[in-house]
Amino acid sequence: MTQQPSDLDNKAVFEQLWGITKELHQKLEARFQLHPDPSVEDLQQYSSLDGNMKGSLTAFSGEEIDWLVHSWLGNPEKSNFSTMRLTTWLKSHIQVPHLAFEFGTFPNGNILFYIDYIARTELLTDLAYLDRYYEPVNQTFLKLQDDSRLKAFTSKSAYIRLFQSPASLCYTSAPTLETLELIRTLAHETLDRWLTWVDTAEPLPEDARTALAARDLALRRSSAKCDPGNKFVAQMFGSELADKLVRSLWGGVGSRHR
Repeated sequence: MTQQPSDLDNKAVFEQLWGITKELHQKLEARFQLHPDPSVEDLQQYSSLDGNMKGSLTAFSGEEIDWLVHSWLGNPEKSNFSTMRLTTWLKSHIQVPHLAFEFGTFPNGNILFYIDYIARTELLTDLAYLDRYYEPVNQTFLKLQDDSRLKAFTSKSAYIRLFQSPASLCYTSAPTLETLELIRTLAHETLDRWLTWVDTAEPLPEDARTALAARDLALRRSSAKCDPGNKFVAQMFGSELADKLVRSLWGGVGSRHR
C-alpha cells in the first residue's frame, strides 16, 4: 500500500476499513455488556446465489444497548464494491443519540465513509439537544467541507438525506494511507465523544421511556427498509435472504419485535 490510489490493492483497502470497524467494536465491547443475538446466527457467513458476493452480519444487545449491528457485504477478492457498517442503537434509559458508522468501496476505486449521531428528538425545536450533541461536531463538519482530499457525498434518496444529521460526516475520497488514517481518527474521536456522553447522561424519566423506545424502533425500521441499496442486495442475494438481512438491521428477526 502506497500513497498513490492506483497502487492500492482493493482487498487491502477493504481490510483497512473493516479493521477500523473492528477497533470500534472492541471499544464498545469493553464498555458495554453485549450478548450475540441467536436470531442472526445463520448470517455470520452468507453468499449470493452465484457465490460471487459474500457477507457477514452479527447483532448484539445488552442492558444499555437495544440493538447493535456489525456487518459487511461484498467481495474484496473479485469486486471493487463493498459496504460495511457498525450501528449502535441505545435503549430508552437515556436520550443520547444513536451512533452510526458506514464505510464502503466503489467500483471507481473511491471509498465512502459515513459517520453520524442519530438524533432521538426533533432538532428543529429541541435547540438544547442540538446545542449539546451537534454543535460539538459542527467545526469538524466545516473543516472537512474544506478538505480538498474529500468530496461530500449526497444521496439521491430524499429519505436518506432527511435521516442524516446536520453534522453528518459523509464523504468519498481516494483510498490513500492518508485518507484511511483520517477516517480512523474521525471514527475514534466520534466514538470516544459518544462514550463520554453515555457515561454522563441523566437518566430519562420512566414515563418518557415508552414513547422514546417506540420512536427509536420506528426510526430503526424505516431506516433499514428505505435504504436505496436494498434493491441491489435483492438482485445479488435473492429476495428471501435480502428480506432477512433488512429485518436483521432493525431487529425484526426472531420474536423481538414481531
